[in-house]
Amino acid sequence: MLPTLMDRPVTDKTGIAGYFSIDLRWTIRTGSEMEVTDGRETGPDRKEVGPAAQGLTIFAALEQQLGLKLEAKRGPIEILVIDHVERPSEN
Repeated sequence: MLPTLMDRPVTDKTGIAGYFSIDLRWTIRTGSEMEVTDGRETGPDRKEVGPAAQGLTIFAALEQQLGLKLEAKRGPIEILVIDHVERPSEN
């Protein structure tokens, strides 16, 4: 989920294997409103607007609620480069 939220690759260096169900809450600023979200996009019980918003960014939420820290670093990533494309020949 983090690469989608960050709009960039995220490398997991925690060493923790497996899948987990977590409830992470952070604030998204949209215009003049602040919205506290748990990251899921739908459902009436998943978003609150107004005083419940504490101004917590996704970075602060990860650190305070899960003990994880996002750090910007440069490093190698896997990419696929297509340098030539042709239609298949008819046999």
